Order: sequence, then structure tokens, then C-alpha cells
Amino acid sequence: MKQVHNDEVFSILTGKISSAINRTFLRAFAVEGIDITTEQWSVMACLWKEDKVTQQVLCDLTSKDKPSMTRLIDKLEKRNLVTRVSDHFDRRTNLIHLTNAGSALQQKATEIVQQVASKTLNNITEEELDISRSVLKRIMTNLQ
Repeated sequence: MKQVHNDEVFSILTGKISSAINRTFLRAFAVEGIDITTEQWSVMACLWKEDKVTQQVLCDLTSKDKPSMTRLIDKLEKRNLVTRVSDHFDRRTNLIHLTNAGSALQQKATEIVQQVASKTLNNITEEELDISRSVLKRIMTNLQ
């Protein structure tokens, strides 16, 4: 096995890149007057694809646990971006539903995300991205 410079590899894998991307998203959202975090955006992005889903579906799509998702939904509800509605088929279940304000945010937020993604991946070839995806998937498999 190849000698690994653990300090370099783990500093990158444990959050430097994630933190930098997160800060970039937060700044870009703030400049446009969008008051959401990247975690809240991930929930909103799921709802923009399919509205009125259960909290469990959102947990599965975002890989978040139920308590974390409850907090995220509570904060989005306070900002009037989502609401909880009873499922017509099972009143014990709430569906998470976009409000008009939540729906209206989609275009602007999506444009910002695309701009940040484009900047982030600038000067990186498709081949390099494919290799990166493959390596990161193997790392995740090793950790499971």
C-alpha cells in the first residue's frame, strides 16, 4: 500500500473543502438576500423536485437523522418556506409542503448554486471529476 500523508489527506477529507464550499454558498446566498443555510437548501432542493413528502423521505434523501431533520424543518417553517400538512391517507403522518415563498425561492437559489458549482469546478476536467467521484465512492464504501 502506498505511503499516505495522513495529515494532508485527512485535513481535506474531514472538512476543509466542505467548509470552504459551505462558506462560499452562505456568502452567495447572503448577497442575494436569501437567508438559508446549505443544510436548509438541501431540504428545499428535495422539495423543489418533489413537494409534499414525509419527513422520513427527506431524511433518506439528505442522509440526515430524524432529530436533525425536525430542527431543519422547524427553522424553514419559521421562515415561512415550508409547512406541515396532514397526509389525507394517514393523519398520523405529516407531509412537508412548500409555501409560496418557498416555491418562489427556487429559481434564484438554483442559479446561485449553479454559479458556485461552476466556480468550484473551474479548470477541472471531466476525467478528473470521474476519478474523484470513483475515489470518494470507494472511501465511503470503506467507511460503511
